[in-house]
Amino acid sequence: VQLQASGGGLVQPGGSLRPSCAASGSGFNIALMGWYRRAPGSERELVARVTPGGTTEYADSVKGRFSISRDDAKNTVYLQMRNLKPEDTAVYSCNAVTSLRTYWGKGTLVTVSS
Repeated sequence: VQLQASGGGLVQPGGSLRPSCAASGSGFNIALMGWYRRAPGSERELVARVTPGGTTEYADSVKGRFSISRDDAKNTVYLQMRNLKPEDTAVYSCNAVTSLRTYWGKGTLVTVSS
């Protein structure tokens, strides 16, 4: 499974972004899909994840501002980010959990700055 993330960038505080992450390959059945982030000098942390049934989980710091969704027909997971803050600046990476292992994609940089 290969994961390709896109949609990061530079945005002003209060702005929005909607990165996406598409999984490609064959013979896989993805269970959990999620987004993680790593800010400079910090450990990687969970941002949000979603089950095949649509159950979601969010970090407290993003609740009410971020929304995760998935399109299983496209093997794609999205992260709608609103009211972005400078502390959201980080490299955002997606992952996909299958019955065999967890796959990680290369990150996409999100910078929130005026």
